[in-house]
Amino acid sequence: MLSSNYRRIWGLATAAAALAWLTAATSAPAMAQRAYLGELVDRTTLRVCADPANLPFSNQKGEGFENKTAELMAERLGVPVAYTWYPQTIGFVRNTLGAYRCDLVMGVVTADELTQNTNPYYRSTYVLAYRRTEGDRFSDLSSPAMRQARIGIIARTPPTDLLRHHGLLDRIETYDLPADTRLQPSGRQMVEDLAAGRIDVALLWGPIAGYWAQQQAVPIELVPLRSDRPGLRLDFRISMGIRHNEPDWKDEINGLIRELQPEMTKILLSYGVPLLDHRGNLLGEDAVGTDRTADAPSVPEPEGYRMERYLAPVPATLEGGTVVTTAELEQLIERERPVLIDVLQKTEAEGEDADLPWMQQAREDIPDSAWLPNVGYGELSAEVAEYFEANLEKLTAGDEARPIIFYSDANSWMSYNAAKRAIHELGYSNVYWYPEGVQGWQQRGFAVAEAEPEPMPGQ
Repeated sequence: MLSSNYRRIWGLATAAAALAWLTAATSAPAMAQRAYLGELVDRTTLRVCADPANLPFSNQKGEGFENKTAELMAERLGVPVAYTWYPQTIGFVRNTLGAYRCDLVMGVVTADELTQNTNPYYRSTYVLAYRRTEGDRFSDLSSPAMRQARIGIIARTPPTDLLRHHGLLDRIETYDLPADTRLQPSGRQMVEDLAAGRIDVALLWGPIAGYWAQQQAVPIELVPLRSDRPGLRLDFRISMGIRHNEPDWKDEINGLIRELQPEMTKILLSYGVPLLDHRGNLLGEDAVGTDRTADAPSVPEPEGYRMERYLAPVPATLEGGTVVTTAELEQLIERERPVLIDVLQKTEAEGEDADLPWMQQAREDIPDSAWLPNVGYGELSAEVAEYFEANLEKLTAGDEARPIIFYSDANSWMSYNAAKRAIHELGYSNVYWYPEGVQGWQQRGFAVAEAEPEPMPGQ
C-alpha cells in the first residue's frame, strides 16, 4: 500500500506514530473548521488526493489502479479528474483532504479515523511470495525448508509477529519501512530480489506483491497469510476517504461503489491484487494476477498420502478416481445426486480440553453435504479411521458404486487424501475429487449452507 491504506496499516502496527498523526489531524480547531465550512466538494471535477510515485496505487502518469478507478468514477459522473499530488508520508491527509485541496482519497483502511470512510470496495491481505519453480517448499511458514530460507520483510509490519511465532526471526532480511514513496520503493525491491534469488521468501502487502510479481520474468506464487493469534490482523478492507461532516458526498460515493463494483474489481484483478471474499477466502484462481497454468510445474501424485502442509498446490489427477471442475460438479449433482463429503479439519480451540476430538467452528458447505472432519490427514488414528469407514457406509447405504465427491477448501491435500483412501483402502469405485473446494463453488455464485460435523461415536 504505500497508498493511504498502506501507511495506515503500518499505523495499526505502530500505534504511537498513528496516535500522533491522528491528534494533529483531528484537533478541536480543525474539526470546528470542518463543521463551519460544511460540504465544500467541487461537483464540476472529481478532485483526488494521491501520491505522485506510488505504483501500483497511483502515479502522475495515471498508471495505478487507484488512477483507473478514479477515471471510472469520473466518467460515470460526467466530470474530469484533477489530482492534488502529495507523497504518502506524515501529513498527507492534513495537507490534501484536510486543506480542502481535494475531495477524495482513493484508498484508506476501513475504520481509519483520519477520514470519514465510504463503504469498502475491496479486501486484501498480506501474502507469502515465493518462486514457483521451488514447488511448495516455501509455501508455508511451518515448512522445514523455512529454517534455511532467506525471508524478506518490511520492518515493523504485521507479518513480523508471525515470524516471531514460528521462530524465524534469525532468517529475515529486513527492508526499510518507507518514509517517502519517491525515495524508497521497498516492496518493489523485495519482489525483484525474490525473482533474482537473493531471498527465498517475501512477506508483504498483497497488492504490492501481486503487481510487482507480474513484472518479473520468474513466475511468483502468492499465498495469503493467515493468523489465529488474537490481535494479529493480516487482512484489511479498503474504503475511500472523505472529510468528516460530508454525508451527501459519502452517499454519492457509496452509490458509485455499488454501481461500479464489478468494473472496480476487474481493475484490481488486472493489477494482480489478491482479493478476499467476505469469509476471507481468495475470490478466484486469478485473483493474484498470475497465470497459474503457464510454466507451472506439474504436481505429481505421491506414492502414499500427503503427510504435511495440506494447503498447497495439488495434483491434476487422482489415481482410480475422477477430478471434476465446478461446472462438471454442478452437472454431476443434477444428474446423479452423489454423496457430497467435506473433510475440512477441525482444530481444538486454544485453552480448551485437549481430550475433546474437535471443537465447534463456523463452516458453510455445498448444500446437502456431510461434514466428516479430520479424515483427510495423511495418518489417521484408529478411532478416526473407524469413523470415516462407518460414515461412508451409512451415507452410501452400503453401495460401494454410488458416486462420492470429496472436497474441502481450495487446493486442499486433505480432500485428495480422503478420496484416495476411499478408493484404495475402502474399495469405493465411483469416487470424484473436487479440488476447487468451497471457494470455487462460491466464486461461481452458487449457494452454500451452514454445516455441522457428523458426530463421533458416543457423542
